[in-house]
Amino acid sequence: MATKVQGFMTSQPKEVNFPVMFSNDTAIVQVSARLSVLEAVAFKQTCQEITQANPDTKQIIIDFHQTTFMDSSGLGALVSNLKIAQERNIQFILRNVTPQVMSVLNLTGLDKVFSIESQGETPSQKNQFEEQLPTTHPSVRSWMKRFIDVVGSLVGLVITGILFIPIAAAIRLNSPGPIFFSQIRCGWMGKRFQIWKFRSMYIDAEARKAELEKQNQVQGAFFKIDNDPRVTKIGRFLRRTSLDELPQFLNVLKGEMSLVGTRPPTPDEVERYEVPEWQRLDVKPGMTGEWQVNGRSTVRKFEDVIRLDLQYQKNWSLMYDLKLIFKTVAILFNKNSGAV
Repeated sequence: MATKVQGFMTSQPKEVNFPVMFSNDTAIVQVSARLSVLEAVAFKQTCQEITQANPDTKQIIIDFHQTTFMDSSGLGALVSNLKIAQERNIQFILRNVTPQVMSVLNLTGLDKVFSIESQGETPSQKNQFEEQLPTTHPSVRSWMKRFIDVVGSLVGLVITGILFIPIAAAIRLNSPGPIFFSQIRCGWMGKRFQIWKFRSMYIDAEARKAELEKQNQVQGAFFKIDNDPRVTKIGRFLRRTSLDELPQFLNVLKGEMSLVGTRPPTPDEVERYEVPEWQRLDVKPGMTGEWQVNGRSTVRKFEDVIRLDLQYQKNWSLMYDLKLIFKTVAILFNKNSGAV
């Protein structure tokens, strides 16, 4: 099936073709050599058309035999198509999965979610999968960026150690509960990891989030309300000065985050993404970035977060990273610089 797709960052339409073969109640979709944002949008549309035009379809087989590159948008389309198939009780099977595609599935744990026709991988092939991870953005393979991250995180952890006792004491005196707060976030390509912060909320904050959803002041796939009643008194100070985020230097040291990048989303946010929005996962999430230095407390539309994240990806360089780090330091004590 040929689909005309409007580019996410361009006004020029592009025709993308995904050949589909039918055999009784089975549809076989041939995936293109690349599965990035434009192809991914067309891929999702193709699978939707199959289920809508052929209600008797019992099985959809995705043939990856020629696919040599898949980024986060392609992954998002694959996940979206799986959900659509499951809603219609259609088997969704991956066939002829190349090492490049399998590497992404292994990275994100989705190799255990999708039905993949067995290829009998050997240990050497599994090592090959690890070597086939895609370069979704130049920053992903930059050894100098990683060097800056390691040095910066070590300095940051020293600062965290010095400030730990007064911060920990203030948290415990203000509200009973643990010193640290951890949460699952999605990193590069959607891989999940555990993020760490100094606790700035009451211990029942996560449980109370559902009851506050109606008060959400942000349009789109994330949550924020002014004067959040779940935030403690000391927590407001920690957020305003970004001291609550100091433990994330450990995430940077481990390579799960970078000093500079995009905002790390929660899994429930990612589940609400449309295919083009997965592009923001093409780089590592950062402790700071475009949205942090451009009024993160005043951002009220998810599309603005996407715009800022894609702006970072477009403009990225080592000097640009350093510029954003200096800008972050300059606004740390601005009263409007609190975390989202």
